[in-house]
Amino acid sequence: QLQPVESGGGSVQPGGSLRLSCTAPGFIPDYHAIGWFRQAPGKEREAISCITSDEIPYYINSVEGRFTIYRDNAKRTVYLQLNSLKPEDTGVYYCAAGDYCSAYTARRVGAHLPDVWGQGTQVTVSA
Repeated sequence: QLQPVESGGGSVQPGGSLRLSCTAPGFIPDYHAIGWFRQAPGKEREAISCITSDEIPYYINSVEGRFTIYRDNAKRTVYLQLNSLKPEDTGVYYCAAGDYCSAYTARRVGAHLPDVWGQGTQVTVSA
């Protein structure tokens, strides 16, 4: 099963930190690329980070240097460490499995976006 379960969201003040977790029983550690996506209020879901099966990370410019993606293959879990959070980071965060990273976007064969999504985890950054 590739349907992921995300956790770790919460409400923090600007400058705060959170660590998001993403796991699914069907993740294949040495095969699947895992991507994190974010949907801000009133906006479409966008890709923000991706990690390849051999642990090469990619980030969208707006989170580069503040967020860190890494994976624990023994636990079939991928993490997204969020530091120096800003109000514009507010949104629902989703992870999804792909066959490869196209820069910071996880994609399936044929360049399709992932089609199996979890419930997401809410991140709210406000004073």
